[in-house]
Amino acid sequence: MSRFEEAKEMYSQLGVDVEEALNSLQKFPVSVHCWQGDDVVGFDGSDSLTGGIQTTGNYPGKASTPDELMDDIDEVLKLVPGTKKLNLHACYAIFEEGEKADRDALEPKHFKPWVDFARQRGLKLDFNPTIFSHEKAQGLTLSSEDEEIRRFWIDHCKACIRISEYFADELGGPVVMNIWIPDGLKDLPASRLAPRRRYLDSLNEIISMDYDKEKVKVALESKVFGIGMESYTVGSGEMTFGYALKNGLTPLMDNGHYHPTEVVSDKISAALLLAGELALHLTRPVRWDSDHVVLFDDETKEICKEIVRCDGLDKVYMATDWFDASINRICAWTIGLRNVQKAMLYALLEPKEMQVMQDQNEFTKILALQENLKTMPFGDVWNEYCRRNQVPNDLDWFAEAEKYEEKVLKERK
Repeated sequence: MSRFEEAKEMYSQLGVDVEEALNSLQKFPVSVHCWQGDDVVGFDGSDSLTGGIQTTGNYPGKASTPDELMDDIDEVLKLVPGTKKLNLHACYAIFEEGEKADRDALEPKHFKPWVDFARQRGLKLDFNPTIFSHEKAQGLTLSSEDEEIRRFWIDHCKACIRISEYFADELGGPVVMNIWIPDGLKDLPASRLAPRRRYLDSLNEIISMDYDKEKVKVALESKVFGIGMESYTVGSGEMTFGYALKNGLTPLMDNGHYHPTEVVSDKISAALLLAGELALHLTRPVRWDSDHVVLFDDETKEICKEIVRCDGLDKVYMATDWFDASINRICAWTIGLRNVQKAMLYALLEPKEMQVMQDQNEFTKILALQENLKTMPFGDVWNEYCRRNQVPNDLDWFAEAEKYEEKVLKERK
């Protein structure tokens, strides 16, 4: 009997169907963020990252052209099991030679190379307006008191909805199109209300446009603070969740966008009960929203457990979001994405009987079972999942990434 077969037998003694868990994981898509590969620079002329976010490090081999970034994404897809989507920011528009369009004038044609790339690999796409790293994002954006600046970013978001519809038409949907603004203030505001009222007005105009809500899931993401906006953010958790709930949008929670003592895992059940669906960005905040590579840690596992416990596999849109330039970027992608998949598999291998135990007040039995699960042969099930997806196991993938670094990354200038 193989180690996997032995693991199946051990889990079955706990009432867990391992094959059912593997099949469920295979059907659950994770949207891979493109911006790990080039430090969130994009291809539309931005030469620095602004908006209260920051990439640290200068590891060699950063992608600087669309072809390089696509090659790097291909390498990551070879190293990570499971079903994937690709998550793009608007700043990754690809222009013909001599062509240029500002963000308020972006069109589907500027993303056709990405559609072709995705189609050839059997991927679907998600999308994000890029409301940072731009001359019109030096202060407030969708909440700006300057009508011209607000108009620019409203038109940008509308353009992004049209592009998202194009993605859905070409590749299938739904496409999660997530709006996040960096708007905030460094020190105590004289008025918290006025910027939020303008933000609300901007959102009202954006979603008033005619678009297919089945094809495009407009999501709204909150943030608690950023560099240079430590005292106040316009798009707080209450602001964005309340607006999404009231207007039929999809709330998006990034687990780096809350106070250090808050955990997103505790919010998932409430969000699904109230909104019916939820989008997530998985990252790892270290003291602040520092976007470290995701680990196979307690909170990542708890987030995935809550999705499974809430029967949310078809109600949650999961995407990744970190950008570490201090280490090999391919490895940063791979480690984090494999850990997200591991955490979801770990959650799917939890006995459903525990929820019945809670209703019967069998808390001692629950605690004992939770602790026993920690030493179950999870790794053997994970290795089988990698084998079935024809990707390297945990002992082998790093050697493949090192070969790519020697052959490709070190040749870049």
